[in-house]
Amino acid sequence: MVKILTLLTCFFLGPILNFHSPLSSSILEEEVMMVNAENKFMDRVVNNQNNPESEMPTHEVLQYGIKGYSQLSNTGEIQQGKPLTIIDYSLPSNKKRIWVIDMESGTILYHDLVSHGRNSGELFARKFSNVNSSYMSSLGFYFTGETYHGKHGYSLRLDGIEKEFNGNARERAIVIHGADYAKEEFVHQTGRLGRSLGCPALPEKAVSQVINLIKEKSLIFIYGNDAEYLNKSEFLNA
Repeated sequence: MVKILTLLTCFFLGPILNFHSPLSSSILEEEVMMVNAENKFMDRVVNNQNNPESEMPTHEVLQYGIKGYSQLSNTGEIQQGKPLTIIDYSLPSNKKRIWVIDMESGTILYHDLVSHGRNSGELFARKFSNVNSSYMSSLGFYFTGETYHGKHGYSLRLDGIEKEFNGNARERAIVIHGADYAKEEFVHQTGRLGRSLGCPALPEKAVSQVINLIKEKSLIFIYGNDAEYLNKSEFLNA
């Protein structure tokens, strides 16, 4: 009886267990390659001896940024050698919360203060928007665009690549620029940074250096404690 049951099981389940379509195999191979790429990037950053642990992004935020970077590298939308910039708006504005990372070596090239939009919150950025004149910060992945000289001096345009969350960035003039309210002295006076109209504003003394590091289609990831974004982002939920 046991032998008969075994034969019947093999007869009915065998074709199912042994079925591997070319499509499913290619999808599996692509997923494995993506995971391997993410792990490689993570290892470079986390185990780089030049990066003090106290100055690292949280593991979760770093992993999110690398997940998007890996996907866009895989499709050829990011050129080899381009850095990854991470901004963590879950941190208060009196803490250093922007990182520029060399993805070839895993070295953190820049780590400092960055402002958020005035209507996103005071010390913490709690609300985010993609709407014109909202004066809030927007979350998600961006490509850096061209540089220009405007009312804030040397500045860098941004193009949001997650339509629902930051697709209006260029129309809203969300750019990286320097500001006199985005520096340590302002924090010492008020306990927090000053706020922008939605732009990630940097200390004026460093803005030229940072812009030159990340200009010309590198990737920026702006993170915040926002359930809608975390649940709906196509990059984070791929």
